[in-house]
Amino acid sequence: MAEIREVTGSSLFRRIGAHSHIRGLGLDEKGRAKPVADGLVGQIEAREAAGIVVQMIREGRIAGRGILFVGPPGTGKTALAVAIARELGEDTPFVALSASEVYSSEVSKTEVLMQALRKSIGVRIREKRLVYEGVVQELKIRRVRHPFNPYVLVPREARITLVTKDDQLTLNVGEEITMQLMQMGVKRGDYIWIDAETGRVHRVGRVKGIEKARYYDIEATRYVEMPEGPIKKEKEIVHVLTLHDLDMYYAAQRTAISVLLGFAAEKEIPPEVRKDVDNQVKKWIDEKRAEIIPGVLFIDDAHMLDIEAFSFLARAMESDLAPIIILATNRGIARIRGTDIESPHGMPLDLLDRLLIIPTRPYSPDEIREIIKIRADEEEIVLSDEALEELVKIGSETSLRYAVQLLEPARIIASSEGRDTITVKDVERARKLFIDLNASVKYLREFEEKFLK
Repeated sequence: MAEIREVTGSSLFRRIGAHSHIRGLGLDEKGRAKPVADGLVGQIEAREAAGIVVQMIREGRIAGRGILFVGPPGTGKTALAVAIARELGEDTPFVALSASEVYSSEVSKTEVLMQALRKSIGVRIREKRLVYEGVVQELKIRRVRHPFNPYVLVPREARITLVTKDDQLTLNVGEEITMQLMQMGVKRGDYIWIDAETGRVHRVGRVKGIEKARYYDIEATRYVEMPEGPIKKEKEIVHVLTLHDLDMYYAAQRTAISVLLGFAAEKEIPPEVRKDVDNQVKKWIDEKRAEIIPGVLFIDDAHMLDIEAFSFLARAMESDLAPIIILATNRGIARIRGTDIESPHGMPLDLLDRLLIIPTRPYSPDEIREIIKIRADEEEIVLSDEALEELVKIGSETSLRYAVQLLEPARIIASSEGRDTITVKDVERARKLFIDLNASVKYLREFEEKFLK
């Protein structure tokens, strides 16, 4: 009987983020928001509006527009942006940054914004490649002595036999492909394909029933069905890149030539490079070889952008290759950075006119209760009913963020006393040790004369 021993005492690294519990917008088939679903609570109107935005993005009907989430701090603006990203899926590029990240001493703020915009636009490239695809029936590697060390043998070439249900073919491959086969650990029974032009090897999985192949009861390998058809054939290969990836590739070629000629390397990507990339992508689209995937650029604390950045974003929204721009702010009437003009949310009126504005509202005590329950489950924290009600009271009197932040300190306090369940006393002690904003202001006023100015 095979011996299997369980290893205890080790655990995988797990990072619990502020929005790691969010799975989506929590909408039904008709686009109506459920009271509690997918990690979101309340904000019914805002979630339904975000659902319409997701539908517009999928249908490509939001060009030239942007989204603005407005509301007091702690009302779920960033959570809604994360939920939109979850709804769009993995293929849709989603880039999130804070407005403060735009300002750099090495590159201009318009360059930072341009790179973020280009990262938010995906390109799905489809190409037909001639490949050899099948299951490995036989693999023999020929080794020769190393030219500088005759006591060491190095691989020189390989003889590989591939089979399908309908075909069988034997190939002699060179040193480069042989090295890939060895590094990937390819053996009998593996389902692979080899690009005939580039020599790149890709392993799909394993197929059972191959003669002389070894199989084990426990394997971390995906098993697939035996392929059909000829070994040598054309195969459609899909690559998903962003415009920024292509910019970097083209710019690297240009930089290499500049360095050889003695010129200094450029820190910003030249406009000519981006123009060449755009022309190439449009050519691929015309040839039906590629398609654009409009992504999302989320900028939090958008009021920290200045008038130049706002002007740049307003122009970018009208571009043919523009992602969906989502801004979020918690400011009311504020001064536009870089001017002396006050405006709603600290943004120019002409930009606000281009935005679909979605408001978020403060949470009710019942909604705070549900959010704390979700966060406690996400962080694997057990709360007594009395402790939960105390946290709801704190969240209503101070802020939801402060109530949620008390969960982990309260858990540590309870654990130090040998308990797994958090009680009211643990919450009260945590609140005494870690004060909220109002208590901090009161403390500042009490000892104002002793603080340095």
